[in-house]
Amino acid sequence: MSQHDPKHDPSLDSSTNTKPITQSPKSDRPKWLGWVWSTFKYLALFLVIYTAINWWRQPVMPADPQLQLTDYQGQMVDLEQLSHDSPVLVYFWGTWCGVCKVTSPTINALAEDSDYPIVTIAIQSGDEQTLQQYMTQHDYHFTTINDPNGDIFQQWQGQVTPSFVILKDGEMTQGLTGIQPKWSLKLRLWLSALG
Repeated sequence: MSQHDPKHDPSLDSSTNTKPITQSPKSDRPKWLGWVWSTFKYLALFLVIYTAINWWRQPVMPADPQLQLTDYQGQMVDLEQLSHDSPVLVYFWGTWCGVCKVTSPTINALAEDSDYPIVTIAIQSGDEQTLQQYMTQHDYHFTTINDPNGDIFQQWQGQVTPSFVILKDGEMTQGLTGIQPKWSLKLRLWLSALG
């Protein structure tokens, strides 16, 4: 009769012990739902970062802003008076600005079909004649103040072009920068009109 050696008991040997491996149950959630969730998280993160950067770079209304200006054609533009009737979109741009080549056609379309006044300020874009030629060449019809030295933009602490300001009752209600779709600008103007 052989003696049983507990040290060599095959039932205790891990190499020969074959327990069934249990797998975690598969999730009932479809794969596409995971993709949607991931996309949502990244989009939310992008929006938070974009909003923070936009807030940091937006123009700041001067303590004593110059709101009575003359456009490049010699017409008086009273931003304060205009803003008492309805919100006014002020668009800071430049003929030299690459991004403005995308946003200016949007502003032109908005100026043509909007009930809200649109006033633009062309920063360091040459003298009146040079600006006139640029406006004609691109078929822009929006009201434009020439800011040949960038003094107006500097008063507003502008950092980037394009920049946008919405004025209501002589006060800035919103400021933003970068590419803005037409629907977003219309919505912002409408919301400013409600407030």
